[in-house]
Amino acid sequence: MTLEERIDRSETRVCTTVFPFLTNHHDTLFGGKAMAIMDEVSFMAATRFCRKTLVTVSSDRINFEKAIPSGSIIEAIGRVDSIGRTSLKVKVEIYLEKMYEEGRELAIQGMFTFVALDQNKQPIPVLDGLMLDNK
Repeated sequence: MTLEERIDRSETRVCTTVFPFLTNHHDTLFGGKAMAIMDEVSFMAATRFCRKTLVTVSSDRINFEKAIPSGSIIEAIGRVDSIGRTSLKVKVEIYLEKMYEEGRELAIQGMFTFVALDQNKQPIPVLDGLMLDNK
C-alpha cells in the first residue's frame, strides 16, 4: 500500500444529529462540543493511519464559519494532512446539513496534531513498522 492509499483508507467520517442537549443558549451547537467531536474524529483517523498509541498535542486555529442549529445533521471528516517523524496532523471539517433539505455546507474546520508514543510514553517514529510501497 502506498502512503496516499493509507491516508485514503484512514479517512474517518462521523455523523450525528444536533439535539438540544448539545447546544448553547443560542440553540446552536456548543463550540466546546464541536471541538470534542473534531478531536475524536481526528484521533480515529490518525490511529487508523498508523495503528500506534497517540496523544493530541495541539489544535491549530479552529474556524467556526457557520453556526450549527439544533435539529441539524453534521458530518465530521478527519483526514491525515501531513506526517512528521513522530507526529502527524489531521485536518477536520464539519459539514452542516439541514434535516429536511438537500445540500450541505462547510461549517467548522481545524487541524489537530498527534504524537506517537511507545509503552514508556516516549515519542516514536510514526511510520516505523508500516509496510509502504514506493510507487
